[in-house]
Amino acid sequence: MVRRQIAARGVRAPRVLAAMVRVPRHRFVPHSLARMAYDDGPLPVGSGQTISQPFIVALMTEALGLARAARVLEVGTGSGYQTAILAELVREVHTIERLPDLAAAARETLDALGYGSIRFKLGDGSLGWPDEAPFDAILVTAAAPDVPSALLGQLAEGGRLVAPVGDPAEQELVVLTRGEGRFAAQRLGPVRFVPLVGAQGFGNFESPRDVG
Repeated sequence: MVRRQIAARGVRAPRVLAAMVRVPRHRFVPHSLARMAYDDGPLPVGSGQTISQPFIVALMTEALGLARAARVLEVGTGSGYQTAILAELVREVHTIERLPDLAAAARETLDALGYGSIRFKLGDGSLGWPDEAPFDAILVTAAAPDVPSALLGQLAEGGRLVAPVGDPAEQELVVLTRGEGRFAAQRLGPVRFVPLVGAQGFGNFESPRDVG
């Protein structure tokens, strides 16, 4: 998976590639789909959500430019797979999920795999985690019409935020770097993610969620 789907498509960061090798992706999908866990595509994980394709997980992670000492906020715990990749790379991960069943399942898997540096929160991820801000990096794993202002306010100076931005059908992956109070933007190409539901996302938007 890592050699053919990720490195061959341009992800080069050695630490990211090593993390992708170490995390057992099949542990984060339903047992009936385990045989497909290492395919180059998203898979349903319950509650109308998906686990993103491996390449997109690696691409977004690399774009954060993480140092070992970084404090990271993940918006949308989902299956917990992206959370585990982050936990392989940094000492402290904060992750937020709005769906109780999904959050509980992800935490059970992550605990079973021994990831002890993760803090969990159940709530509206579009509002971030202000009590724990600022964060050196913020990763948004669901699509919003714009990057939530609450998240921008919780990004540390010099930090990076990666998020899919656009309408519910199609988005663009955006990287924002904060410097001297301003945000420099980089665009990584078109993507399709599940909608970010919340006060600064798509509200109570409901849609089939089969990509990511």
